[in-house]
Amino acid sequence: MRVTILGSSGQIGAYLTQYLRDKGHQVTEFDVVNHHSQDMTCIPNVNLHDALQNAQFVFFLAFDVGGSHYLKKYQHTFKFIDNNTRLMANAFQYLDRYKTPFVFASSQMSSMSYSPYGVMKRVGELYTKSLNGLICKFWNVYGIENDLEKAHVITDFIKKGFETGNIDMMTDGTEEREFLYAEDCCEALETLMLQYDQFNSDNELHITSGISTSILEIGRIITELFAANGKEVTLSPAQAKDEVQKDARNIPDPFIRNYWNPKTSITKGIENIYRGMKQYYE
Repeated sequence: MRVTILGSSGQIGAYLTQYLRDKGHQVTEFDVVNHHSQDMTCIPNVNLHDALQNAQFVFFLAFDVGGSHYLKKYQHTFKFIDNNTRLMANAFQYLDRYKTPFVFASSQMSSMSYSPYGVMKRVGELYTKSLNGLICKFWNVYGIENDLEKAHVITDFIKKGFETGNIDMMTDGTEEREFLYAEDCCEALETLMLQYDQFNSDNELHITSGISTSILEIGRIITELFAANGKEVTLSPAQAKDEVQKDARNIPDPFIRNYWNPKTSITKGIENIYRGMKQYYE
């Protein structure tokens, strides 16, 4: 199948590109990291038009965002809101024109009106519903990342372990998250593409492991991995409580489990990321 991935160099996009190629799909990458001509915030964008016109399926993963450190200081800025408004308006106009089947990558935070990130993802969901696309809500997908300045928590902790020997945390670590290994996420996305007619835009497609793990436990797993490889790394929790605690609005719908189930445990997934990053630092 001819597939276009918007945001192909991001955390999920990079994994998905390789995964689909390994499965024999013809993948077109589209990401500003590849070339400035692929900047989706530029309206109009002829290259974006061409990439979507020729696609049989589109994964809309592109979003100007990063991990907690990056998001906390950036999501309240004009640039964050403007960039994401532009890239969504740009892509959705072509998806509307060519009626291409697509999946929009949302987040479990789209129901949280106090979060600019959540609000922007909710806007993307409304666009998607109007075009009868599919909405999938990612829950803390983790994997090796290309842009470590925007690293999410697991990659960020491992990076700190290698670079400083100390994992300084933003919170006390008692908050829990449902983490999902990137390769399991890719399998879920391919399932949505291949069985597209089995779903509709009203389905709650929560792409998650269904297993909660505290940030402190994540840190413990990582420090034990370093210790097993001969390096002492300390874990330094902060005093602050997490600002985005799990609540009744933020419970995953299990519908997609009728078609897909994750396979990778949190310990095994972190081991895979650690080994991949270790090669970079050696």
